[in-house]
Amino acid sequence: MQSENDRIIADLMEQLIESGPDGMSAAFTALMNLAMRIERERHLGARAYERTPHRAGHANGYKAKKIDTAAGTLSVQVPKSRGGEMPFYPQALERGRRSSRAVMLAIAQMYIQGVSTRDVEKVMAEFGLESLSSSQVSRAAALMDEELEAWRTRPLGAFRYLFLDARYEKVRIDGVVRDAAILSAVGIDEDGKRSVLGLSVALSEAEVHWRGFLDSLVARGLRGVRFVTSDDHAGLAAARKAVLPGAVWQRCQFHLARNAIHHAPSAASRKAIGRQLRAVWNATDRASAEAELARIVEAYTDGATKLATWLEHAIPEGLAVFSLPEAHWRRMRTANPIERAIQQELKRRTRKIRVFPNEAALERLATAILVEIDEEWIASDRAYLTMDDRDG
Repeated sequence: MQSENDRIIADLMEQLIESGPDGMSAAFTALMNLAMRIERERHLGARAYERTPHRAGHANGYKAKKIDTAAGTLSVQVPKSRGGEMPFYPQALERGRRSSRAVMLAIAQMYIQGVSTRDVEKVMAEFGLESLSSSQVSRAAALMDEELEAWRTRPLGAFRYLFLDARYEKVRIDGVVRDAAILSAVGIDEDGKRSVLGLSVALSEAEVHWRGFLDSLVARGLRGVRFVTSDDHAGLAAARKAVLPGAVWQRCQFHLARNAIHHAPSAASRKAIGRQLRAVWNATDRASAEAELARIVEAYTDGATKLATWLEHAIPEGLAVFSLPEAHWRRMRTANPIERAIQQELKRRTRKIRVFPNEAALERLATAILVEIDEEWIASDRAYLTMDDRDG
């Protein structure tokens, strides 16, 4: 049998000499078949037609199978066995599964990036892969979902600061286009480094969704949160108080300023209010900020009563940042870090889709985007804030 193996290898060498790189796929297929056959012989403890008392089963023919590999789509003959204590399955093919998995993940990633099916097929054809079937695309999506679910459920740890935000996308549910909320969280750890902690997709931004999301973060090990920055999202206040009762809340100053403009009754007041609020945000301490706010409220009390009332009740929610070390004020007073890094990227990548076929498709794309952002932050190894053991 050894001489036959030598003959097969010699034939393959001749084929490669004649065909060059174009013969790689056929050569690799033949080598895979040979490797699997030799592996079956070792498993059975006997070569073909060999009679031995130590045989651990019998050869039982072959089963045709196509596998996607870096060398292209291969049509191999998988050896089968019968009898014996353990069924035979080639380890060479098991390793090929990992290669196929990498190819499938690459296909899924291209779809996540917005590459069309036709363009994906062109790219795969360059690597010798056959036209993609719907089952291959489904398999690629399933593999991607497995990887993304592992990221969404990975263990967390201590994070001193937390950013929370929400974004809406259109999703088709039972034939009706509805708005689905994407909730996302970014944490700042004890070393001052950012990390995307997770996300959740559902048809509502109500308290039950926020509470479920925050509960899931805590269940994964989130602890040590002292400070939360977010906009005044529907349902978030009650959920935050229930799940993170010890954390101080900072309402995003950027969104507060935009809301103030909407409450201003005239063009002149709309133009002035932003400048006036900057004097509050840039105060040297909380007492100075509150004194500046009192002056603004008093100035609008007679001519713009509704604006004055709104300022008096809403703006103090944006002053919690003064309880932090001064070096952290600028970066913790707004939700802009999550707005710019995450929401703008989500918007850019979902613009062409417009309406997602279901919540799972939206969750898949949103998670993949957040994984990319998180990996970039980890790779940069740069601190977002400079922490001091004396802080907080």
